[in-house]
Amino acid sequence: QLQVVESGGGLVQPGGSLRLSCTASGFTFSRYNMKWYRQAPGKERELLIGISTNGGSTVYKDSVKGRFTVSKDKAENTAYLQMNSLKPDDTAVYYCYARRMFGSVEVWGQGTPVTVSS
Repeated sequence: QLQVVESGGGLVQPGGSLRLSCTASGFTFSRYNMKWYRQAPGKERELLIGISTNGGSTVYKDSVKGRFTVSKDKAENTAYLQMNSLKPDDTAVYYCYARRMFGSVEVWGQGTPVTVSS
C-alpha cells in the first residue's frame, strides 16, 4: 500500500522554526517527485515547494521563499520541510504529496497541523 505520513507539526512562536517529515512506504521513493502543500482554515490548499527525483527543488509560493527549504533522505525514504522565521500566516495543516516521475500514480498524506502563535 502506497503511503506517506507527515510528522513534526505543532505549536511554535512567531520567528521560530519547525522541521516536518514525510516518510514514504509501499513504493520506490527515488522514483517519485515530492511536494509540500498547506491548507489554512477556510482557505484552499496551496502548493508551497517541491523536490524532484534528482534532488532539485522548486519554490512555488512567494511568501515562503527564503524561509522554507525542502530536502530528502533516500536511505530513510523521507522528505523534509524546514520552516524558518515562521509567521502566524503560516498556520495551516501541512500535507505531503508524492507523484511518480512517469505516470499518474500519486499519494497524499493525512496532514500535520502547524500553529504559529505567541
